[in-house]
Amino acid sequence: MKLDHVVYFTNENLKNVVEEQNRKGYGAVMGGRHEKWGTANALLYTNNAYIEWLTIEDREKAEKAAVDQPLVAQFLHDKQYGDGWATVCFSVDRMEIWKEELDNKGFQTTDILSASRRTEEGQFLRWKMLFIEQTPTSELPYPFFIEWAEPEKQGARRSSHKEQQITECIIHVEDPLRETGEWAVLLSQKVGDKNDIRVGDVLFRFQEK
Repeated sequence: MKLDHVVYFTNENLKNVVEEQNRKGYGAVMGGRHEKWGTANALLYTNNAYIEWLTIEDREKAEKAAVDQPLVAQFLHDKQYGDGWATVCFSVDRMEIWKEELDNKGFQTTDILSASRRTEEGQFLRWKMLFIEQTPTSELPYPFFIEWAEPEKQGARRSSHKEQQITECIIHVEDPLRETGEWAVLLSQKVGDKNDIRVGDVLFRFQEK
């Protein structure tokens, strides 16, 4: 397991997002469209993961997709709060075995979902997704999981992206001890000394706010 990407919900025009990031020298790119969900994304690759700006382009499609797609359902709920960080995604191998492991721990998981997007260049990328069943609220959502059908490092990675890396995710919550414990059980990781867990080369720290 490793951090695959972090998700940022935005109502901004994605081209403006990309232009702003590029002015800062970060090298963001247009990702593509999730045609079945009515959403689209922009991406910023780093050496070990990437940042995804996700937006809704077709509200009607998104509302229909939200019935079976928890990430879209979360976006529709969170729109009232404006733009902001949404959730994180971990990549796993053998999704079916991972689902069984989570179910055995007592987590209620969704069905394994098939997903895809078409890139700006017309390339069709496919993957599997797995979520913990939750009703969207203002509480911190659990992370979700992905298994790529194509190699996960496809995309506009430049040599400069190898110099960038996500090393730490600081997550503000009401009860850091509880959240750290729940995520540690979910991800089969040990709890650190400061309400944190480490997954691969990324530290996830929970702070009270």
